[in-house]
Amino acid sequence: MSILPSDTQNIWHPFTQTYGSTPPVAIVKGEGLYLITEDGNKITDAVSSWWTNIHGHCHPYIAQKISEQASTLDHVIFAGFTHPKAVELSESLLKVLPQNFKKIFFSDDGSTSVEVAIKMAVQYWHNQNRQKKRIIAFKEAYHGDTFGAMAVGGRDAFNKPFESLFFEVDFIDAPLPGKEEESIRQLQKTITDNTAAFIFEPLLLGTSGMQMYSPEVLQKMTDLCKQLEVLTIADEVLTGFYRTGKCFATNNLKSGTDIICLSKGITGGTMALGVTACSQNIYDAFVSEDKFKTFFHGHSYTGNPIACAAACANMELLAQQKTLDNIANLCYQQTWWIQKFKNHPALLDARNLGTINALEINTGKNSSYFSSLRDDIYNFFLQKNILLRPLGNIIYVMPPYCITNDELKHIYEEIDAFLNQLKIQ
Repeated sequence: MSILPSDTQNIWHPFTQTYGSTPPVAIVKGEGLYLITEDGNKITDAVSSWWTNIHGHCHPYIAQKISEQASTLDHVIFAGFTHPKAVELSESLLKVLPQNFKKIFFSDDGSTSVEVAIKMAVQYWHNQNRQKKRIIAFKEAYHGDTFGAMAVGGRDAFNKPFESLFFEVDFIDAPLPGKEEESIRQLQKTITDNTAAFIFEPLLLGTSGMQMYSPEVLQKMTDLCKQLEVLTIADEVLTGFYRTGKCFATNNLKSGTDIICLSKGITGGTMALGVTACSQNIYDAFVSEDKFKTFFHGHSYTGNPIACAAACANMELLAQQKTLDNIANLCYQQTWWIQKFKNHPALLDARNLGTINALEINTGKNSSYFSSLRDDIYNFFLQKNILLRPLGNIIYVMPPYCITNDELKHIYEEIDAFLNQLKIQ
């Protein structure tokens, strides 16, 4: 019996205008690169199920560790208690994070990891009796859908109904190619004695169209913040765990940031988990006989043992040479394919960063998340049993690291077919 009638009757899906939309695709099984439907179709997950799945669906080792933990310790309050998997995960993360990070704070997902970071930064200054409360962010940014995360994101259709409720943020242009020096000038001009922190997606603005910029310009911006006593927050929810080729996008910087936000790939795409890591000096500002300097933040499922077990298994897999070889090969293959499409007449741009490729289709109009081409792209590939969820007129390919060269080739052959039949009005 199909699950769709009950789904349609009972469930409200995210980022979906149900008026005029087709029913969701019912998936009953995951297997490596593939999602398997009720009627047995295998759909290639070319976007890693919203950028989370990095080893392939239902990886047996992660599944085993989840099962073992579920039958050992399901959950325990994380205030006043701890457990082995949280400790193990903190040790694993601190080994691979830039050396200045010393403390791990657990939450539930990417948005909450950003909320933690913002509160951490503002209270850091408050605890030192310094009135530094303003945040600087990129106009094109996306940091999540909770209120603090929305406030530091670009003001657009996604959050317009709530804009009057946001705290004030100082926005500057992202340092995209051709705008680097202007972005630096804006940052320098915007920083005041009241600036608490600068938050950014390092090297890659995901939701705004997989827009990419250089580590050199980000280094200049973070150096400027350090000189002017402004904390830096790297939102690596998307870019973490080798998506950009290195373990973290900020590994491309000579000096680390003060706070980093992690989620998505942290559990290999199996469980919800967020992490906010900070430097020792951030943590030290909260250690005091004054209980009002406590960081009063937490979630019911903070440090959940099952999620931590999944993340520990993921970290083990990421340390294996086989995985590192797969990542290196995917980076090479993605670079090769982007060069092949670089001069395609249907494209405005073709760009690559590590394991991520983005193909920006020329529609004769400005690129937009709400491009009318979006549904045509999505439906074309779904009919080919390929999941590509375009950002308007921008196709991006971000598969799990387990993908083979032939499987990747198949995706690009279908992209080529779509582009070749496209008639730009």
